[in-house]
Amino acid sequence: MKHAGKLITFEGPDGAGKTTQVSMTARALEQSGYAALIIREPGGTRLSEAIRRLLLDPAYREMLPVTEALLYAGARAQLVGEVILPALAAGKIVLADRFVDSSLAYQGYGRGLDLEMLHLVNGFALNKLGVFRTILLDLPAGEGLERLAGEKERDRLEQESLSFHQRVRDGYSLLAQTCPERIKVVDAGADPQSVQKQIWEHVAAYLADRAPGASF
Repeated sequence: MKHAGKLITFEGPDGAGKTTQVSMTARALEQSGYAALIIREPGGTRLSEAIRRLLLDPAYREMLPVTEALLYAGARAQLVGEVILPALAAGKIVLADRFVDSSLAYQGYGRGLDLEMLHLVNGFALNKLGVFRTILLDLPAGEGLERLAGEKERDRLEQESLSFHQRVRDGYSLLAQTCPERIKVVDAGADPQSVQKQIWEHVAAYLADRAPGASF
């Protein structure tokens, strides 16, 4: 039986475990008979991956916040048009490792850019995408950065100060308060299986239309 396509985005501070939980959710969906597609931001298309390399390369420390925001929006527009909309039309459940709320949290609250401007630019990039659900993995900024210690070399954003990452986390919390119908907060401090259990409750409700989500 073909299911209706839906988009579920995963957000949170660096080190919150988004990539792990996206993979676990995809397996749970497939076991339940859904076709799942994992994407990441920035990235997911040939052009968007090229933009990703620019955005995350620590060599480009001179990058202005507005340049950063526009590059993210450009990569997102390509991903939406080339991958997300066709996948939804084909009935797939699309799981995004970061999406538009990252721009509000990082470039808005983290960098201090105007939130109204970011809404405008990213609304254009989303191309009337419609309703989706967001899982916000919440974790103190310092704890998230500690989880990253000893891993691969940190990218340009991961190398930002603790105060920057704290602003990002606070920004996510404010977004969740503003959009409770779309953004569902999950405590990411527990073990991965416990976190996944929390996530699946929100995912199951969204798939069953008991909690229909909302637009950006």
